This record gives sequence, structure tokens and C-alpha cells, in this order.
Amino acid sequence: MKKLFFTMLALVALTGQAQPIPQDWFQTDTITIKGRIENFDAEKFGFTTMTCYDMDVLEHEEEVIILNIAADGTFETKLQANYPVFNEFFNSDSKVGFRDMYFYARPGETIDITVKTNADGQYECFYNSGSSKDLERWLKSGLTVENLSRSRTLAHFEGKFSEVGKEAERTWQDMQSHLQEKGSQLHFTPLEMQMALADLQVIFAYAMIDYSWNHWQKVTNIEERDGVWHQEVTNSAELKEFDKPENYKPLRHVDFNNPQLIATALFPVTLNRLQFFLPSKAAKCEILGTDNDNLMVQLHNYRNMISEFKEWRAHEEDIPQKMQEYLSTVTHPVIRQKAEAFYALQMAQTETSSPLPVNNTSADLIRSLCAKYPGRYLMIDFWAMWCGSCRSAIQKSKELRAKVGKRDDIKLIFIAGERTAEGSEAYHNYVKEWLGDETTICLTNEGFSRLQELFKFNALPHYETITPDCQRVSDFYQIHGYDNLETELELLKEKLK
Repeated sequence: MKKLFFTMLALVALTGQAQPIPQDWFQTDTITIKGRIENFDAEKFGFTTMTCYDMDVLEHEEEVIILNIAADGTFETKLQANYPVFNEFFNSDSKVGFRDMYFYARPGETIDITVKTNADGQYECFYNSGSSKDLERWLKSGLTVENLSRSRTLAHFEGKFSEVGKEAERTWQDMQSHLQEKGSQLHFTPLEMQMALADLQVIFAYAMIDYSWNHWQKVTNIEERDGVWHQEVTNSAELKEFDKPENYKPLRHVDFNNPQLIATALFPVTLNRLQFFLPSKAAKCEILGTDNDNLMVQLHNYRNMISEFKEWRAHEEDIPQKMQEYLSTVTHPVIRQKAEAFYALQMAQTETSSPLPVNNTSADLIRSLCAKYPGRYLMIDFWAMWCGSCRSAIQKSKELRAKVGKRDDIKLIFIAGERTAEGSEAYHNYVKEWLGDETTICLTNEGFSRLQELFKFNALPHYETITPDCQRVSDFYQIHGYDNLETELELLKEKLK
């Protein structure tokens, strides 16, 4: 069965044509990651944990998984998966140069990894079992990082939309040539070459879509006036280029109906870009096609359903009809099953808030904040210095936050992660300029990751609302930022009466 599974995947990448999805491709089961770092010493290495951002496109919540490393260097953790996964555990505080531990695993597998020094004295992963062993040379090749770097010129191309095709073709040929050269040098197996090609296709697609988004921002101007967002077109001729399918021809290099793409590390982010940041319907039709049986179309629609469900809750009497209309377009049995399970779960949730877990240091931090500001709702803004959207939201909300600061029923808390709990000079300068009157908390990267694990998020900015009795407000009743903060707060207070 395993041989047949890999053979079918190889056919997909070799032919570039849509192939039947392997029967055992979608399975829900646990993946176990275990192993040992030889000669581990926490002080010498500079870390005792590693982090994994698990973005399963069939789940409605993101997971941040913390891998704890024992004093003897051993580690073990588990994650749920619905299909094969290519991902990594990473740390940002290493003193020995070891920062990334990549793995590839199918649901139900145990991946055993030994981290030790190689002949050059550098720490390296050696895979002892599972699909990671079958793909070891590719996992250790660094191709994903190198192709991300090679695609950056395409993502940040400065030319017109009608000119991006040449740059995209040059980028595609360059990435393919590099893959062939590296694969030959490292003696990739056919399977490793196929997985590397799928990874390359997703990175290429992401770069092309990123260019589209960056360019759209240059030809339009969105600004808020009197609480209303207005869009102005600054270059109408260039904006029309977004509706021309021929401008997206380079994306035909990517087989969006290939299930192997789903297993690549960047696929969830690329799907998110398709969902939210591709401004033209013509582009989506060119990329995804219009056939509802297309796997990518159904995944795209599934993610839209999850996103729109929050809006449906505002008119709960319409939800059954809207859900039935959505399900009528779903033909893939696994996606339909997931959609029905999501619907049942959401409709069964009647609680507006839920208690924080006990015996959890991150939850204890939140409880200490509730004790510090008794009787108030807390709106926590999780942000980072590197996050442009975070800083934009903070800066645009300065006047509103001054108004909110006079209220006695809500308190804004700003939590950021830095390499040290003291933060960087840039962090302190920014806080002084923009958050001088706010309550700010700076955590180590590990401390911030544990809060991400608690609240199940990895995208920033992220907002959490905590009730005066220190319970987490459920997703549908959260305050979702600053644009409608006061209105959403009053609705929440009414709901909790």
C-alpha cells in the first residue's frame, strides 16, 4: 500500500496532470514526533523548547505546538493531522546554530529524529523512521528556504501587471533549474524530487499572488474617514489589468488540483492568500477553474464557509439555509464531512465564554491581569515589532484608544514577544511613542509561543477578549480589533446579561 501511495504521488508531479486522489491520502490520525538531541545542555544550547505552527486547512483553528526538551535532550509530542504534513519545529534563541527541525509525516506515523553533530561539527537531523526517512535528503537540502529567497524578486517586482509575466517565467525557470541541479547533486530519489517540485510550485504560486496583492495596493488607496473605509483608484488603467486572465498565465505551471500541494509547508498561507488577498474574480477563475469538483475550489470554498460563519451567527435563523446552499456544492466526501462536523460543533456551542485551564502558567498570567483590573473586560492585543499590520492598527487607533482609556468597564492590554523579556531598543522606542499610555507586556519568544498555544493562533495581530470573571469569550463574540470596539463591547455585555 505504501509503495502504491508514493507511486501515485510521483505520477502527479511527473505528468503535471490531475490524478485521482490516493484513497488513503485523507486520514485523521495522530502524528508522533520523538527523538533526542545528543549532548544537550540547556545553557549551552540557549533553549529548552521548540515551536511548530500547525495550520491544517481542514480545521477551523490553528495550533501552536510547543516541543519541550528534557534535560537529557529527549523530546516527544503529538499532533493531529488530516493528511500528510511537511512542517518544522523551530527556535529563535539557539546559541549553537541549530534552529530548524523539519519533518514529513503521514497521519498515524511516528517520526524518530536524532539531532547530532555531523562531520563538519554542525548540528544536523538524522531520521530513523517514517516518511521523513524516505525524504531525508530533501528535508535536509534547504531547498524550501532557497526557493523562498529566489521567489522574493517576483513577489516584490516593481513593473506593471502586463510585464510581470516575463519576470514570473524567469523565476520559474530559475527555480526549476536550481531544483534539478540540487536534486542531482544530492541524489534525490524520484519521491524526493516529486515532493520538492510540489513545494516549489506552491512557493511560486505564493510569490505570484503576493505580487498581485502588493501591486493592487499601489493602484488603490484605502483610508478611513469618519469611521467609514473608502477606496480610491489611483490608476484605473492598471487596475483593469487585474481582470485579464492572460496576466495570470504563469500560474498554469502549478497544478492546483494536485493533492500533493496540500502537504507543503506554505500551502495553508497560499490558500489564505487566494481566499482574502486576490482582488480579481478573473484571477481566481484562472487559477482555480470553475469546476466544483476541483479539489482546490472546494478547499477554497470550505475556508470561505468557516470565515463567513461568524457573520451568519448575526442572523442565526438563516444559518440552516445558508449551510444547505453551501453543502449543495460540495462533492468531496472528506471536505463535506468536515463541513458538517464544523456546523454541528458551532451550533452546539451556546456558551458565550469558557473558563481558562488550570495548572497552566499562561492562563495564570491572564488571571493575574484580571486581578489587577477587577470588574473590567480585557481586550488583549497580541502584536510584534516585525508585524506591519500590527503597528498600523496601533497607530491608526490612537485617538480611539484615548477615548477607551477613560472607560471603567474595559482595559486594553498589549502583549508582544521579543528575544528577551526586557525587549529590544526598537521595541522600547516604539512603545514610548505609540503605547506610552497603555499597559504593555513584553515576553520572551517562548512565553509568547505558550500564549499562542493557549489561545490557538499564529497570525498577528490577534485579539482576545476576557470577561470580568476571567473567562475567555468565545470566537463569535470576541472584540475583533478597534474598528467597532465600542459597538462590539456593548453587544457582548448584552449577550452576557
